[in-house]
Amino acid sequence: MEFLQNLVNSVNGLVWGPPMLVLILGTGLFLMVMLKFMPLVRIGTGFALIWRGRTKGDDDTGEISPFQALMTCLAATVGTGNIAGVATAIFLGGPGALFWMWCTALVGMATKYCEVVLAVHYREKDDRGEHVGGPMYAIKNGLHKRWLWLGGAFAIFGGLAGFGIGNMVQVNSMALALEATFSVPLWVTGLVTMLFVGLVILGGIKRIGAVAAALVPFMCVAYVIAGIVVLVVHAAELPAAFDLIFTHAFSPIAATGGFAGAAVMAAIRFGVARGIFSNEAGLGTAGIAQAAGTTKSSVRSGLIGMMGTFIDTIIICSITGLAIICSGVWTGGESGAALSAAAFESAMPGVGAALLTIALVVFAFTTILGWSYFGEKCWEFLVGTKAIWPFRVIWVLAVPFGAIAQLDFAWLLADTLNGLMAIPNLVALLLLSPVVVKLTKEYFARTHAA
Repeated sequence: MEFLQNLVNSVNGLVWGPPMLVLILGTGLFLMVMLKFMPLVRIGTGFALIWRGRTKGDDDTGEISPFQALMTCLAATVGTGNIAGVATAIFLGGPGALFWMWCTALVGMATKYCEVVLAVHYREKDDRGEHVGGPMYAIKNGLHKRWLWLGGAFAIFGGLAGFGIGNMVQVNSMALALEATFSVPLWVTGLVTMLFVGLVILGGIKRIGAVAAALVPFMCVAYVIAGIVVLVVHAAELPAAFDLIFTHAFSPIAATGGFAGAAVMAAIRFGVARGIFSNEAGLGTAGIAQAAGTTKSSVRSGLIGMMGTFIDTIIICSITGLAIICSGVWTGGESGAALSAAAFESAMPGVGAALLTIALVVFAFTTILGWSYFGEKCWEFLVGTKAIWPFRVIWVLAVPFGAIAQLDFAWLLADTLNGLMAIPNLVALLLLSPVVVKLTKEYFARTHAA
């Protein structure tokens, strides 16, 4: 077991080391330049399309509305990464890590846009007549047959990573937070979560989409409002907080209080890695959900899909990060969700920690729902629709195990597999980028002509 742990540790160091971070940021920057910075220019268009995407068009094809598809993506990405992940990045990399998170998100919008465009453009129908797509189908239908193994590799990494990053790690965070704040036994959280997860995912993507569309907007808005309260209370510290963020993105920060200090490389590494963990730009998961959305335009789906990265990191992670830095708790030696809880408690004594725990529970629960669909489609790609029901049953049964288990190794393995997912996806994005550019030009030429 120790040998296995050391092996996975070594692989994890490679997967999330400088070469991978350069590959992810570099691919995003390359795609952004190829698209002539269109994702940044079209942020307003993206929000408008989200609003219009609540209903299905007469000639659109798909299982759920574009809005529900985006909410399913956000359900999967807005999770413990937005609360515990941001706090961990600041604890290990200092305030400068937040700057690198922003950079990851801004170039990640181009990555996410391209992922969704290719997923919808190359989607197909399965044996049940439902639309399926994602990096594995973009590779299968967009590249030569000799690349098919790459699609299989993505599906294997995604199908396995989901059980850790999208299931057991999430319910474990929920259980520990509820035990610490409300003294709820771990096994109770596990069983109750298993029941609710089962009720939703056994109904397939239509039920997941409906639940996500109801829960995600509410939870995001409620969290942002609570975060703004923290920032208002500590408003006087905001200028200093931004100064810390921008200064220590490019210069080391010394140890202070319970904070151990951090080099610039640590700020970059943890900012980028936690940013990707939070918004999943580069991992390819967004396209899997958007491929089920009703649409006749892959570009329109891409414009909606890229907004998931903006909402997740530029809005929600920024709220968490600024709350931690403004309140001054980042020097106290706490890490993870406890650090975020301390920030909220500093502004709202007696209720802040409880509010953050509730947010963490809802975020983590919706992540389990979103990732169940991602994992299901990965296994369906590998073995066909016969995998769907066995996968759903195993996914539901894994939930209570995650609540009571010691997950250090599972977390490490899932984090490693998560990083490995990015490699086939980024290769496909680079090889198929001319297709995205062509589709984008055609779409905007049509819309301007109209």
